[in-house]
Amino acid sequence: MSAPLLVIQDLHAKVAGEDLEILNGVDLTVEHGQVHALMGPNGSGKSTLAKVIAGHPGYEVTKGEILLNGEALLDLEPDERSRAGVFLAFQYPAEVPGVSIANFLRTAMNARVGDEDEMDIFAFQERLTEKMELLKVDEGFASRYLNDGFSGGEKKRNEVLQMAVLEPALAVLDETDSGLDIDALKIVANGVNTLSSEDASLGVLLITHYQRILTYINADHVHVMIGGRIVESAGPELANKLEAKGYDWLHQAAATV
Repeated sequence: MSAPLLVIQDLHAKVAGEDLEILNGVDLTVEHGQVHALMGPNGSGKSTLAKVIAGHPGYEVTKGEILLNGEALLDLEPDERSRAGVFLAFQYPAEVPGVSIANFLRTAMNARVGDEDEMDIFAFQERLTEKMELLKVDEGFASRYLNDGFSGGEKKRNEVLQMAVLEPALAVLDETDSGLDIDALKIVANGVNTLSSEDASLGVLLITHYQRILTYINADHVHVMIGGRIVESAGPELANKLEAKGYDWLHQAAATV
């Protein structure tokens, strides 16, 4: 039997150089091919968890472990985690004027696979075209400068295109729905659903404040984080309960976890 895609055990973490812990014992398992939604109020530690998985240097793990396909992730540098299969879609993607999306993606792809497997420009263009057609992205999109002058929806669409081209094992989507109108939300959700259908082994950890994106993305499991710990886990019906009742009813559970 193969190992789960992602296992997080008793994870504690803080901002580097500070004493206050943000993550206070996170336990989470994501199997291959599953979509997990992580919800919770502001300041609960959701984005910190995403950054710790990716290896952000601004955070220090004080206890616990993260395994990706059975291998210790915390021993790896951020670029090594990417090559191992971790992808992080940012809540606020950076703008890079002067660098086209196509050039950025080819550089990212070749950095990920290494010199021996470097993809030539023709093979890369074929791959990029295939993924843009899959996601129904206009061919002119790739020639635009990376996120320069993009709307919120275009930035998030670009994140999904990056995910499609890089083909990660685990995609961590940090509030991908933040700031999107309903049309842009549907475009991003359709992209995630398409990639999940295309690659049955892709695992997704979707971090969000709101239930609305789960109207369009079918999550296998929904978790609630409060106070740096996961205090409730259930199926997609949990998101509907949170939409109706908010998070107040879970604060008592958080105090006893």
